[in-house]
Amino acid sequence: MANHKSAKKRARQTLKRAHRNRNIRSRVKSAIRSVRSAVAASDAEKSDAALGVAESVLRRAASKGAIPKKRASRQISRLTKSRNQLASS
Repeated sequence: MANHKSAKKRARQTLKRAHRNRNIRSRVKSAIRSVRSAVAASDAEKSDAALGVAESVLRRAASKGAIPKKRASRQISRLTKSRNQLASS
């Protein structure tokens, strides 16, 4: 365990940040799962709503640094692509 006052503070901050990032990543996974399940069920209306929520959650997570920006962009792109394939078929 840390001995210096500043090291103790850094340890507290690290725990707090890790907890926050874990919650954010969990929300991201849930949002992605809801889009994929709506697309699998061929529910266009539900998938549109879920995609809007997922995109918002992904961009927010990337801006907060919980996930890399390029990963968020890639996931948004792939979800949008799957949604658009549903619309075309």
